[in-house]
Amino acid sequence: MWFRNLTLFRFSPAVAKSLKSLDEDLAEKKLRPCGPVELATRGFISPFGRNEDTLTHRTGEFALLTIGAEDKLLPSSVINEELTERLQKIAEKTGRKPGGRERKRLKEEVLTDLLPRAFIRLSKRKAYLDRQDGWFVVDTASKKAAEEAVTQLREALGSFPAVPMAAEESPRVLMTDWLAKGKLPAGLVLGDECELRDPVESGAIVRCRRQELETDEVREHLKSGKQVFALGLTFEDRMSFSLSEDLVVRKLRFLDVVQDELGEGDKGRADENQAAAELDAVFALMSLELRRLFAKFEEWFGLPRPSDKK
Repeated sequence: MWFRNLTLFRFSPAVAKSLKSLDEDLAEKKLRPCGPVELATRGFISPFGRNEDTLTHRTGEFALLTIGAEDKLLPSSVINEELTERLQKIAEKTGRKPGGRERKRLKEEVLTDLLPRAFIRLSKRKAYLDRQDGWFVVDTASKKAAEEAVTQLREALGSFPAVPMAAEESPRVLMTDWLAKGKLPAGLVLGDECELRDPVESGAIVRCRRQELETDEVREHLKSGKQVFALGLTFEDRMSFSLSEDLVVRKLRFLDVVQDELGEGDKGRADENQAAAELDAVFALMSLELRRLFAKFEEWFGLPRPSDKK
């Protein structure tokens, strides 16, 4: 269950205190199956699987949760085919083509008739809360998906005033400086990828993959005015990732030194118990590792935690 991408939100100490009843609040928004004529439902499911009742898994001040979604798959081609058949039958019977209103009504009838027979797709998105430091971390690089996760949590809690990252120091400027001068903060080293852009509208874009970044070729792009919009980095030889100028973390990978700390676990457990133990161990280790990384983000970019003061 290692997270692969990170979109971050921040909340205040007062909000953290309100999360004490998190399990009870989420229970009111548990994912339910789609009804016969529903296109989709949203809600929370257990991190250990849909058949489990507990909707969070806690390790200290961290709380892991899973946002579930059921979506009915009803291809437009199937809808259009059925609608065309019905329109043809009406035309043959009456000798006229149905008008716009009648077509709309028929399409609604087709949807109502087909929805109970549609396939249902279950999707899951993991996230976690760090009450101590005020982070809400969503395993996605999509801003839309991340905002949807915040919305789901806000609906469950009644209020959840978490805010996206707003850096006091421009990540783009800082990362451009790191790459241009080759001087990075302690614990950071360059990876092997970056995205450079001319900041003007419709400016040139250069993407490097599997390439040494401390080269004259890369520096020439920077000298010509391009800036770093994404930069591959390794943090303390424990994790690697690509950091975007909006502070979204992509391609997160925990390196061997972290993986080795998990150990082999208890192979004598039953499969279900072993899976639960593995999730617990991974989450505990991952959340602590990321807490250290986020503390450095605060230091490097200036990411103040929202205040309770008005």
